[in-house]
Amino acid sequence: MAEPMIDLRDVAKRFTMHLMGGIELPVMSGVTFTVAAGACAVLTGPSGIGKSSILKMIYGNYRTDEGQVVLRTSTGLLDIATASPREIISVRRDTIAYVSQFLSAIPRVGARDLVAAAARDAGLNEADASERAAQLLSRLNLPERLWTLPPATFSGGERQRVNIACGFAGEHSVLLLDEPTASLDAANRDVVVELINERRRSGCAILGIFHDTDVRDRVASHHIDVTRFAPQTAAA
Repeated sequence: MAEPMIDLRDVAKRFTMHLMGGIELPVMSGVTFTVAAGACAVLTGPSGIGKSSILKMIYGNYRTDEGQVVLRTSTGLLDIATASPREIISVRRDTIAYVSQFLSAIPRVGARDLVAAAARDAGLNEADASERAAQLLSRLNLPERLWTLPPATFSGGERQRVNIACGFAGEHSVLLLDEPTASLDAANRDVVVELINERRRSGCAILGIFHDTDVRDRVASHHIDVTRFAPQTAAA
């Protein structure tokens, strides 16, 4: 059996409403699951249940209030819940990549340079990073005439393709995907499905959110129902 690359143990998250007298809003509790190498686990449940929050806690954008978020890295196990900022930056470089719903683009930096920078951050040299960027943008059907332009000028679907290319630019062993195909046409959804399944075959552990049921069915090894971690469920 493949070893777990992601291991969440009794994770809880609460948001503090500072503009409402510091009221705490419980989001989830008891979140426990693993994702093994070569698996693509899909988080399911209604909007607002906390699926994206789980991805953000694994990536280190959100801190957990309880529990452990353990990643298997090249140097051993790391609990993201207690990791230092320096450790989180390091693990993002060599272990974990994240495709969010929104592209964080640097003003005036062209699409190819943006993807190449992500590849360099993941350890590729200058020439290989540039080639990797070209391959991904071409495969995702972004016209070459756009490669030197900043993505801020692009349509939503074009920006999302650059976003996906950045996430797939390295050879990370853990990949988080938050609605990667939401703004794509059928042809480009097919490309993303191919990219995901190729990563699975290479041993990458993938955790994703897909509201497109066709895409979900084509990539998922198993589903994780997030509703069972909702506060009302935990209290029942």
